[in-house]
Amino acid sequence: MGHQTANGIRLELGYPLSKRQAMCAREALAATKAGKNVLIHAVTGAGKTELVYPSMEYCLARRGHVGFATPRKDVVIDLLPRIREAFPKADCVAVYGGHTQKLEGDIIVLTSHQFYRYPDYFDLLVFDEIDAFPYRGDRMLKHFFERSVRGNYILLSATPSMADIQEIHAKNGIVIELFERYHGGLLPVPEIFIVHSLFLAAKCAKILGSFLMAGKPTFVFTPTIAQGERLFRFLSLCFPNGAFVSSKAEERKTEIARFKKGERKYLVTTSILERGVTVKDLQVIVYDSASDIYDSKSLVQIAGRVGRKIDSREGKVYFLADEISPAMKEAIDEIKAYNRRAFVPNLS
Repeated sequence: MGHQTANGIRLELGYPLSKRQAMCAREALAATKAGKNVLIHAVTGAGKTELVYPSMEYCLARRGHVGFATPRKDVVIDLLPRIREAFPKADCVAVYGGHTQKLEGDIIVLTSHQFYRYPDYFDLLVFDEIDAFPYRGDRMLKHFFERSVRGNYILLSATPSMADIQEIHAKNGIVIELFERYHGGLLPVPEIFIVHSLFLAAKCAKILGSFLMAGKPTFVFTPTIAQGERLFRFLSLCFPNGAFVSSKAEERKTEIARFKKGERKYLVTTSILERGVTVKDLQVIVYDSASDIYDSKSLVQIAGRVGRKIDSREGKVYFLADEISPAMKEAIDEIKAYNRRAFVPNLS
């Protein structure tokens, strides 16, 4: 797959796209050739990264400067080897806080905090997870993003806001929608358990125990670091093969790697793992899901961790709280709406 470019760089994707993925990739490429900006609204697990590869190849063929950005450093680190595998002859450079020794290459994979280094630079800038912290709502970062683009951009999001969609239309761009996961499976619909706050931890332990007995790796999301630390201390009394990870946990990379290898059976985590993580047979518990910390978009992202692998398309997502919050209801309604639209032909 891919076409030889003038500088020898071509896309070498070792697996086929689904029919819907291929259609969306062609739409994005046509828009790129026409100099139009694009917003790709694709559900979690749709395989949205692959949708922009042909557009990147097209720009590279013209010796353009290509960037692939995301707000979070951890996602940049995960993305780099995937992009290198897709473009093995390209010089792919990662730029993020503490890793800025080399700033130029054929493809620059960077965090949004590094946009300021590239004024009027990118002929094509792909920006994934535009709704994620710390980019969302930061006017300065948005200014640097807009300043860094001299050609056009492609935005990617599973949960764009109405403002995002309206803005792309106002600038004569296009919105491409993909509500089908690449393997054809549906998004997992969360189930709700309402329990008095005094018994939340005990209920969480009971659910976690059932997952672990079935040999299912599990994420337990908590709203805050303090809650995560307390909950992990309690759960670890019954279930020893776990760990707590957060943005402030120095060992989080090591613990995540151990989890992926099966050395850890469960992770208690803050929202640090709500994006960019794919684990076979993963199950999810959202502890205190009615917390104000969680909006509907973050709950949709968290639920989207489940069922992402082609050989494990299903799994459980439990919202565990002492009441049903508007965000919980909205997240479930949104997931159900995506599932209804998954197999409706895209007529745009």
